[in-house]
Amino acid sequence: MSVLTIQYMELDSPIGPLVLASAGSGLCHIEFGRFDELTAARLQSWSERWYGTRDWRKDEADLRDPAVQLKEYFHGDRKRFDVQLDLQGTPFQLKVWDALGRIPYGTVCSYKDIGQTIDSVKAVRAIGGANNQNPIPVIIPCHRVIGADGSMVGYGGGLEIKSFLLQHEGITV
Repeated sequence: MSVLTIQYMELDSPIGPLVLASAGSGLCHIEFGRFDELTAARLQSWSERWYGTRDWRKDEADLRDPAVQLKEYFHGDRKRFDVQLDLQGTPFQLKVWDALGRIPYGTVCSYKDIGQTIDSVKAVRAIGGANNQNPIPVIIPCHRVIGADGSMVGYGGGLEIKSFLLQHEGITV
């Protein structure tokens, strides 16, 4: 039996380095930072949970299209992504991430809005948790979620990156 290997590449971007990962069926993860020891350990833990492997190899072949689309986004030439995704999560997380993926470029919404979209209005905290576990930030635009009162709320990459992404899309919060 062969062991699945997660392929990854590092991409320099205006928000810092990003690690893009694929398990062979599409983009499965984007991580802020470089694939150093700390990031590698966190990514290996994640891949063991969802793919049953801790084996990672630097290989850009499956990741060229996502890298090009991210570069186009950061240059202002792309507003929608059409990258093949390989999402791993709970059924609830997948539902939330699907709703996040439908938030249009240049707009924001709240966790409550997402709750209405997925018919789970009272699950605001769970939606926030799923948003926080989004494995493909930027492409699945969790940065477009703000507080119900219009305030900035947490972001896995930090509020500075979230602010940059929103401003990049012409949004002032």
